[in-house]
Amino acid sequence: QVQLVESGGGLVQAGGSLRLSCARSGRTFSTYTMGWFRQAPGKEREFVASISKSGRNTAYADSVKGRFTISRDNAKNTVDLQMISLEPWDTAVYYCAASARIWDMVLTTIPAYDSWGQGTQVTVSS
Repeated sequence: QVQLVESGGGLVQAGGSLRLSCARSGRTFSTYTMGWFRQAPGKEREFVASISKSGRNTAYADSVKGRFTISRDNAKNTVDLQMISLEPWDTAVYYCAASARIWDMVLTTIPAYDSWGQGTQVTVSS
């Protein structure tokens, strides 16, 4: 199991941008599919974005397509989530997740992930 630490959350006005970063410790970073999820108050945790081990494949929730970009740097053991045009409904705790599945593919479901970070709060004011 890897240890994941998110950073970069904060308070931003609607239309603004934030960049979240997730750093890992433990086993080789490049062997993990990485994902971002979020959980708003009173709601279930939901998929946001995923990137395959090689970085060649990405997937996004429909609600963030065109606004969020996931990327990874296997040399630095980090995965980032660039968020632009943020809206109040993007307010949530954002979680980084890692999956040790052997295939170079994206994963969009919570059970597919083995390790989770503690989360970072993103608040978008109107």
